[in-house]
This record gives sequence, C-alpha cells and structure tokens, in this order.
Amino acid sequence: MPSKYTKRCLSVVVPAYNEEESILPVLRKLLRLPFVLEIIVVDDCSADRTLEIAQLVAQEHPEVRVLRHAQNQGKTEALKTGFRATRGEIVIVQDADFEYDPEEIENVVAPILDGKAEVCYGSRFLVRKTARVLYFYHFIANKFLTFLSNFLTNLNMSDVETGYKAFRGEIIRNMNITSRGFGFEIEVTAKIAKLGCPIYEVPISYYGRTYEEGKKIGLKDGLAAIWYIFKFNLFTSVEQSFTAVRPLQELSQPVSRER
Repeated sequence: MPSKYTKRCLSVVVPAYNEEESILPVLRKLLRLPFVLEIIVVDDCSADRTLEIAQLVAQEHPEVRVLRHAQNQGKTEALKTGFRATRGEIVIVQDADFEYDPEEIENVVAPILDGKAEVCYGSRFLVRKTARVLYFYHFIANKFLTFLSNFLTNLNMSDVETGYKAFRGEIIRNMNITSRGFGFEIEVTAKIAKLGCPIYEVPISYYGRTYEEGKKIGLKDGLAAIWYIFKFNLFTSVEQSFTAVRPLQELSQPVSRER
C-alpha cells in the first residue's frame, strides 16, 4: 500500500556493530520509504564487513551516509554521532540487527507527521503484534525498568527500552546526552518527560535475537539502567538536559507534509 506521506523529512540513524548479515537488508528496506531524507549509518568500529557493505550502499545511494568510530564506544556514542549529523525535521533510530522492521516506521512517525506528537515510541507491549518468543527474564527486567521509569517521570509508557524512538529533529539534536553503553533508552525518556512535550506510543512488531544470534545487551546494562533512571530523573534538571529549553517547549506547529 503506497504511503500517504511523500515529503522527504525523515533522518534515520542506524548504529551498527558487527552486523554484516543484516545491515544490507535493513538499508534496502529503509531506502524504499518515500519520506526518508537521509540514512546515517554509524559503524562503531566493527570487526567484520559491516562498514564495507554500508559504504558500498552509500556509493549507489547518495541519501546514505556512513560515519565510523575509530574505537568501539557503544550504542549511545554511536547515536550521538548520528544525531549530530542529521538534518531532518524528524529523526528516528533504526537498529542494524533487524529486530525491528523498517516497514513499520511509517506507523511510528505518523503521530509526529500529523502534528499530534513531538515524540513517538514504538511499543512491543502496547498491543501485541508479531513478536518472537524469547527470554522471560528480559521481559520481567523490561517491565521493571519501565515501571521504575514511569514512577519517576509520571508517564504511562509501556516500553521505555524499545529501539524505535522518533523525535522532532530539534528535540534530539538539542539534547545533552551523557550516558554510555545502552543508557540512551533511559536517559532520553527522562529528559523528554522534563520537557513536557506531547508523547505518543504505537504498537510495533519485534523480531528479537538470541545471544547466539548476536544479541548484545546483558545484566550489566540492566543494572546501569537502574542507576540512569535515578540519575536523569532526580539529579538532572531540564536546563542540564537541553541546550535550548525555551524554544523546544514552544514547539507547537505540525510538521508540514505532502500527501
């Protein structure tokens, strides 16, 4: 079904580390989206052919740009590098591991394109769509982190750890991101809550991987997330969270679009 959105206004940031098996199909699907302005791949010093494959795609498609870290720095640093390079009115994160299907991006950004939201999360739990059955302990940990985050933000989010997060470009480009590893998911939720902007969730599918298949997040990341929940909610002000608070709080106009 053709998209009703045709204006190229979306920047997609793709953090990648040793994803040579999935990076090509992810980029191919992203390139089919008519509203994509640019795709920014940030290779976090992969040891396999991830960088080479991404660069080959970029040679054929000028909307694809490839950035590389000389040393492995973790997902959050890769995202910071990508966000700084974006130009789009809307910015979304697309993991390179194919746990999230780019065909669902339109549903995630639609509330922003329609002028209803400034931020939208794709929830794996809001309404159960297609989801691979995997680790019960991960499910419990996610629910616990979401509950603890909600308790301090006073938001009724269903999935703070989701990989699909879309933002008005001004918001994410002006956010001071200081966490490390996988801390971005918690940090960004705490900071957009302080901003008081309209936030939506939409249901998405989830095609998770096992550790044998390359899943990278572990117990240490979960423990770090608990600390980040307290740090960014209780000990970080809105002025510390953004470089330009007042203009962001005054955002009200919907993103222009062609249909």
